[in-house]
Amino acid sequence: MFSVNEKDQIPREMGRRVFLIGSATAALAVVWAYFQKHGPVRAEAASAPADLPKTVKIVNFTDAGKRQDTVTVPRVVKTEDDWRKQLSPDSFEVTRHAGTERAYTNENPNNHEKGVFRCICCDTALFDAGTKFESGTGWPSFWAPIAKENVLETTDSSLFMQRTAVACRLCDAHLGHVFDDGPPPTGLRYCMNSVSMRFAKAS
Repeated sequence: MFSVNEKDQIPREMGRRVFLIGSATAALAVVWAYFQKHGPVRAEAASAPADLPKTVKIVNFTDAGKRQDTVTVPRVVKTEDDWRKQLSPDSFEVTRHAGTERAYTNENPNNHEKGVFRCICCDTALFDAGTKFESGTGWPSFWAPIAKENVLETTDSSLFMQRTAVACRLCDAHLGHVFDDGPPPTGLRYCMNSVSMRFAKAS
């Protein structure tokens, strides 16, 4: 019968391994692409402070965006089950697990109407509709929060990059990220998830 030369067998084995590794990588890429396309949200690991204070200072606003009093109130803390009961699946994943909704899901939730964007979890005023602008990114974008006291900015080192995550000061709900490529007067772009907020129309 035929004899197999060991020197010929080694390249054949290496070729087989390269083929198998390449096939597995391609399969994983297909699965990843499917979930990127069909999944409602993508989880991210934003680094929030470990020891949050028990009370916070926030500013109250009317739905017309009129500044009212500054108050010190207990931080809103709930169990995972309580948040899950209160929120839609997408809002829960974004706000409580730092997920990201797909771009162009709901870029213009207020349809150019005047009012205030409030936290979907605790109703804290976050952004005035007057600071919203068309960023072309597929997410609601603002050049400033309604009050610095009402948001919390932390470092997010996920996805192999350094970003600034934005959360609600009162309940620590993840809202999105802020970037320095926005319009005047601040030059900032607060890129928010629409499912992390509700729009309160000015009456």
